[in-house]
Amino acid sequence: MFGIGMPELIIILIIILVIFGAGKLPEIGSGIGKGIKNFKKATHEAKNEIEEPEEGEEKQEDKA
Repeated sequence: MFGIGMPELIIILIIILVIFGAGKLPEIGSGIGKGIKNFKKATHEAKNEIEEPEEGEEKQEDKA
């Protein structure tokens, strides 16, 4: 995992706790979770557009 072991992760978490405080950690976590959710949604939508462009082209031809 990028050469990061358990001791390094613990040190990073302690630094984050000191910088932001315990009160802000839930807000930061929810913000990161929402960001990941939106990223997954966008990549899924882009993948669907790439895989099914023919369907949209056929609909446009039917309208013309």
